[in-house]
Amino acid sequence: MYDAVPVRVPEGYRIGPWEVREALASGAFATVYAARLVDEAPDLPRRAALKFLPTGTRTPRRLSHLRELAERETELLRRLRTPRLIRMYDTLSVDDPDHPELDGATVLVLERAERSLDAVPAPVPDAGAVLAQICEGLAQLHRAGWVHGDLKPANVLLMKDGSARLADFSTAAELEGTHAYTSAFVTPDYTAPELLWPEMDERGVQVRPSGDVWSFGVLAHTALTGTFPFPGATTEARCDAVTRYARGTEELRLSPELPDGWAEIIGDCLTRTHAERVGTEALLRRVEAAAGVARAPRPSRPRPSKSRPSKSRRPSWRQRHPVLAGSLATLLTVTAGLGAAAGIAHHRATQYDGTPVYEAVAVPTASASGYGYHRCPEDSVCFFSEHDGNGEMCHWQDSDPNWQEGEATCPWAAHGPVRSVFNNISDSRELGGVVYFRGADYRPAGFDRRRSAQRTGCSGVNSMGNLAGTYAPLSHKLVGSCTYNPSLWAVLSSLW
Repeated sequence: MYDAVPVRVPEGYRIGPWEVREALASGAFATVYAARLVDEAPDLPRRAALKFLPTGTRTPRRLSHLRELAERETELLRRLRTPRLIRMYDTLSVDDPDHPELDGATVLVLERAERSLDAVPAPVPDAGAVLAQICEGLAQLHRAGWVHGDLKPANVLLMKDGSARLADFSTAAELEGTHAYTSAFVTPDYTAPELLWPEMDERGVQVRPSGDVWSFGVLAHTALTGTFPFPGATTEARCDAVTRYARGTEELRLSPELPDGWAEIIGDCLTRTHAERVGTEALLRRVEAAAGVARAPRPSRPRPSKSRPSKSRRPSWRQRHPVLAGSLATLLTVTAGLGAAAGIAHHRATQYDGTPVYEAVAVPTASASGYGYHRCPEDSVCFFSEHDGNGEMCHWQDSDPNWQEGEATCPWAAHGPVRSVFNNISDSRELGGVVYFRGADYRPAGFDRRRSAQRTGCSGVNSMGNLAGTYAPLSHKLVGSCTYNPSLWAVLSSLW
């Protein structure tokens, strides 16, 4: 078992104009502390939340991978200032050689919330009003040309006055026409079916605003009833139910406990295909009507932020790294208790199409053999048994036609799914992409045969992220690029 608090900061510690108080939450990579302002800074509030990230211990390669995400998040926060998005006041870096465990840590100075929505027992009190504010924030993002990418209760913060804010723009991406590109990080229970098995190239995963609409539908169902809209006692089982629904082999059965009018709204969010889903503006009007709240004004676009960091006690050059800070912030969902994962065992099963999968079975306890993507050796591709690089790990430096035979094997993958992947192959190699297949010898199997690319997925150089569903690859191959240029025969084969 590893230390559940990644960054331990003593109470009373000073960073810039702030004094650290009690810890608010902790996750696998960061710890959030309450803070009070102790120096004069008229542009800053008296209290805030400081998110400490141990950036001083991270490898240069890992930081390189996160720079693009950093630029996305800082660009969003710089350009957008709306009442439904959490505010970031400043970014700082600890310059303290006398405390090597803190030296180099990046600190995000955030608007202080009372709690997150996932800390509120469901059904959520006055859920309609809260959902209207969440939908308003989503509409503000979409109007400005951005996709959130990871809407869920943990990323909705409730303020002291009861209002809601969207937070954690770890997968936020700016639209390029009808699409945007983001990392492969997903929260499976809130992920649209078309994104459960995405193709990922060097630019990331292709996403649309309709993916946020699906997430809102799931969130609304849980907030109003305390249950997920798809059956299953585990995330894996619910993802399987979503897949069957998307394929048309099961119908959508929403809770009869939903208040009047909400079943139709949620049903229009949870359509089988993205093209059928309700648009965000129409969704907002219907949510406000169902909640019985006044309609929010419809600005043509959110106004840019004109705020500037306080000039009082301005940090030194080393104290200010907004790109670096934003990059690591995108990686995190800071919630308490991530250090001890719930125990899950798996037994082999078979999908109707012959695909080998694993059904999840809850067990009282389980122990992970390690945690974090940083364990992945240099110039290797690593697959993990749990999300976020946790649990068992298998790694290779080259292609492998069969994970269960030969010199290098992955025994745990024969009994359980792969839940996350990190392509840590060196940039200097000509072959940097990693394609994985459900069949041995780089052959498609089961549902892979229906894909145009005839493969389970592909991860570009420096990409890391979670895989949803019941992933069971048997082989992987290094390729020059994840970009897929299909032949006519491949297209016809996928249609057959």
